[in-house]
Amino acid sequence: MAQESGNQSPSISSSNPRNSHQASQFQLLGQRRFLPFFGAQALGAFNDNVYKNVLVILATYQAASYSNLHPALLTNVAAGLFILPFVLFSGMAGQLADRHDKSRVLQTVKAAEILIMAVAGVGFATRSMEVLLGALFLMGMHSTFFAPAKYGLLPEVLRDAELVGGNAMVEMGTFVAIVLGTLVAGLLAAEGSVPLIVTVLIVIAATGFLSSLAIPKLPAAAPTLKINWNPWTSTWDNLRAAAESRTVFLSILGISWFWFYGAVVLAQLPLYTKDVLGGSEQVVTVLLVMFSAGVGIGSLLCERLSGHKVEIGLVPFGSIGLTVFAVDLFFATLTLPGNGLSAREFIQASGSWRVLLDMALIGMFGGLFIVPLYAMVQQRTRREVMSRVIGANSILNAVFMVVAAGLAALALHAGLTIPQLLLLTGVLNAFVAIYIYSLVPEFLLRFIAWLLIHFVYRLDRRGIENIPEEGPALLICNHVGFADAIVISAACPRPIRFIMESSIFKIPVLSTIFKGMKAIPVASAKEDPAVYERAFQLVAAELRDGNLVCIFPEGKLTPDGEIGEFRAGMMRILKETPVPVVPMSLSGLWDSMFSRKYKQVWKRWPRRFWARITLKVGELIAPEQADVQCLRQRVVELRGPAR
Repeated sequence: MAQESGNQSPSISSSNPRNSHQASQFQLLGQRRFLPFFGAQALGAFNDNVYKNVLVILATYQAASYSNLHPALLTNVAAGLFILPFVLFSGMAGQLADRHDKSRVLQTVKAAEILIMAVAGVGFATRSMEVLLGALFLMGMHSTFFAPAKYGLLPEVLRDAELVGGNAMVEMGTFVAIVLGTLVAGLLAAEGSVPLIVTVLIVIAATGFLSSLAIPKLPAAAPTLKINWNPWTSTWDNLRAAAESRTVFLSILGISWFWFYGAVVLAQLPLYTKDVLGGSEQVVTVLLVMFSAGVGIGSLLCERLSGHKVEIGLVPFGSIGLTVFAVDLFFATLTLPGNGLSAREFIQASGSWRVLLDMALIGMFGGLFIVPLYAMVQQRTRREVMSRVIGANSILNAVFMVVAAGLAALALHAGLTIPQLLLLTGVLNAFVAIYIYSLVPEFLLRFIAWLLIHFVYRLDRRGIENIPEEGPALLICNHVGFADAIVISAACPRPIRFIMESSIFKIPVLSTIFKGMKAIPVASAKEDPAVYERAFQLVAAELRDGNLVCIFPEGKLTPDGEIGEFRAGMMRILKETPVPVVPMSLSGLWDSMFSRKYKQVWKRWPRRFWARITLKVGELIAPEQADVQCLRQRVVELRGPAR
């Protein structure tokens, strides 16, 4: 479990991370540790899409001038050549980024981009499809070696509270670059001037390189790592590094599933627009803009909705939207009269706004789905293997995208229509999500906690900065209701292991929730000596591993809303494993359906929604200064008169 703890970069350790939760994600654009990197990566994505789309458009509309291959075959060959390097070289790319200064790796890749665009210029000038496809393959290599350094750099220059915002800015920048790249490519292809095309590509690459030169230097994560130049064995090395943490590996599978989903949806857009909606190329662009704008909005919303922490409870929320709006897109699909409708004609057509809204919402919920997953991988991966884990992510992303293309082709060949394929993808997303959340209940439990404190209650957090960002601590709190642990876990940026009365594990729904939270069951020594001793062993192991453990010292739910006497069990914990104590208090839950204020079940129905509840966290207490009475008094003082 120690390997899943967050990592802090030495480059920012002297700063005060507690103030960062007040800052907007956009303030990162004013800081050197982020802005040059953001510019370099956004310009890289922009250039990728300008070049790919110019190539595809010219290959489609001027095929005879460039190649004897059928345009449809040429388009698929181009897509395959761009993805192939991710499969072949991501293993080495991850190792190189861990072995060397990531800023130097990024600068080298950006310098190579200028040379690749020069090669592409030769291809355009000579109308050689072989040279152009070779340059496209090299751009795929460029992206392959860029990605591990790119995502591996973020947790080294950002604080934990900034990870979600930083990833959101990167995803937003990427999808804006995709939209702009598509639009600029269309303009360049329509102009048809080879010198203009080549000049634009080289200028973008050179600007990205200049931006990368301002990225601050970073110490190598694993300077003694020996690079494995064998593409197959290095790939397996990366996958093994990713599999160190089950949660990280399953998060990577979740990210890869999003790229599978996106590959199916976006690949169908041209034919969906032409054959189903009766739209022109302009309508394809409008739909792509709506999707990309949705991803950007969803990504930026993550920071606000997560409270400036890695909130994986947003992942199930995102997956719900991906299914709901893919299914709605099937029912919203309409066949418009005419052919080749312009963007204005399509927008003015009855029912078109529902299609546009579905595309935007698919993108938005996709952003809510993917940003917390990227941040989760970065937060819970050891720094020494960070880039190799990102390399493994690139490998699996590429494999999932290739599989998506193959399965979509088979489904269409079997007779499915494009709207039916989109419906199938949405339904399949629901089954995949259910499967992943059954393997890692933490996602679903965080979603329940997120819903509880955003829609059922309004949680007022006070003194959360007193919870240590790293290292072990024993959290103590008064026990008001069955939802106390869920509320505390939702408020705390770190995972917590709760000590819970063993009898609660016999209650059907609560049993599932607390088992998913990996709560530690405890019983009295008289009732079950084995469970009693086992609980202390598990608590000691968790604290030795540097984790947070929370205990409700009253040992039971309050029967009258007041704070009862504290039991001495926590003193044995502190004696066996001396760690700082964090006193906390909960108030506002006594009148809730989760307390024991009302004996009859039918009287527990919520009397009002969005009631305010408060969690107060006091300053750390050293273990040698802790005793039962002083700890109880501190919790009483924190809570005050409210219940």
